[in-house]
Amino acid sequence: MDIRKINDVKSEIDRSQRAGMNTNVVLYASDKLLEKMKGDHTLIQAANAATLPGIAGNVLVMPDGHEGYGFPIGGVVGFDADEGIISPGAVGFDINCGVRLIKTNLTEKELRPGIMRLSDALFKNVPSGVGSRLEIGLTPGDLEKIAHEGAEYIISKGFGLPEDLSNTEENGCMAGADFSMVSRMARSRGLHELGTLGAGNHFLEVQVIDRIHDERIAGSYGLENGQVVVMVHTGSRGFGHQICSDYLRALEEYQSAKGITLVDKELSYARIGDAEADAYLGAMRCGVNFAFTNRQIITNSIRRSFEEAFGKSADALGMEMLYDVAHNIVKLEEHVVGGRRRKLYVHRKGATRAFPRGRGEVPTKYRDVGQPVLIPGSMGTASYILCGREGSMTETLGSSCHGAGRVMSRHQALREIPASRTFESLRKKNIEIRIRTRKLVSEEAEWTYKDIDEVVSVVERAGISSAVARTVPLAVIKG
Repeated sequence: MDIRKINDVKSEIDRSQRAGMNTNVVLYASDKLLEKMKGDHTLIQAANAATLPGIAGNVLVMPDGHEGYGFPIGGVVGFDADEGIISPGAVGFDINCGVRLIKTNLTEKELRPGIMRLSDALFKNVPSGVGSRLEIGLTPGDLEKIAHEGAEYIISKGFGLPEDLSNTEENGCMAGADFSMVSRMARSRGLHELGTLGAGNHFLEVQVIDRIHDERIAGSYGLENGQVVVMVHTGSRGFGHQICSDYLRALEEYQSAKGITLVDKELSYARIGDAEADAYLGAMRCGVNFAFTNRQIITNSIRRSFEEAFGKSADALGMEMLYDVAHNIVKLEEHVVGGRRRKLYVHRKGATRAFPRGRGEVPTKYRDVGQPVLIPGSMGTASYILCGREGSMTETLGSSCHGAGRVMSRHQALREIPASRTFESLRKKNIEIRIRTRKLVSEEAEWTYKDIDEVVSVVERAGISSAVARTVPLAVIKG
């Protein structure tokens, strides 16, 4: 396939390049990042996705894009709300994997004397790793309530503050969840995983803001240079994974019954309006609400850990939420495509909503500046707080990148990066680490990911979102 360069951060694969493509693929990447995409199946998967019916606009790939299950991670696509489709592969297995940022009024100097004590408390209070569980007395009835009511339900039971909801995408609850569409296996996997990080690229980091890029917006967000913050990256755990697995299997039968031929079976879908699409959406929204609740319980555990470590209340420590945003989700939104306002089912897989100022979905307190966009880096590297810009609405269906993006498989990382190299790098940077397996140290080493500074530079130059602040880690908690 020929790739046509539009400008220094935007390229295009024209639909004429491959039989069956219904639309173009637009790539947001520097030359260096584009070369990395060519190293796996990212571009092939994006072109395959362009063969799906009912697409409004183009298939979009963010600068952190890399190979995923069927649909590339870092991909965005909108399907017409009347004539389009719903595709679980374009959402991903970890439904509503997302990022939350909690502010404090501490400086690094004030934090340092207690950092080991704090790291131990966080590692104890926020279970992480494969099979991690948290026993907080939840019943199957509670799980159903959580699936339908989201974070508000768990806050009503004492796990957080009412104002946390207004700082969460969808106010912590996506309407239209249908617990009857969730399998028994998913329910059994989910109940005791609430309040846990999981493994892989999920993490909890204590960070410090080392650079303010936009003083005005940082002020609106309540951020300043030298401030300690906490970033959480996790999703719906085994609950969401099982939901995705269940519906991928169900859609195999649907494709066969409907006589649908796919260029890649991992792109299975159901037409909007069919019972199978409604069932998946009902179950997926349960996964979304589970993930919001999961991060809410973790927030409560983080606040308690700071209280234990510093002997002050979370309120006295200024532990307010900045925002919580999803990056594996499908949502019904209004967008202008081809000069016409349309309702679309926007699928974001490894892509973050980045709405600009004035958009009604942005919390009132941020509506004059734009939605916070939280971009986690890799272990030991910087992360970013961005702000949605008007260009996201014309370019990317209101979307931005979601992180750095992998460039090395886990198997390759285990072969080539000894854990000792990562531990030494973290030690030199004075970063505390608590981790359950040495294997994960190699798999998640900073060299397995793209350069987060370059990824953020691309979305800035594309006018999708702009940098507000950069953070660097002081302590890392992983599975």
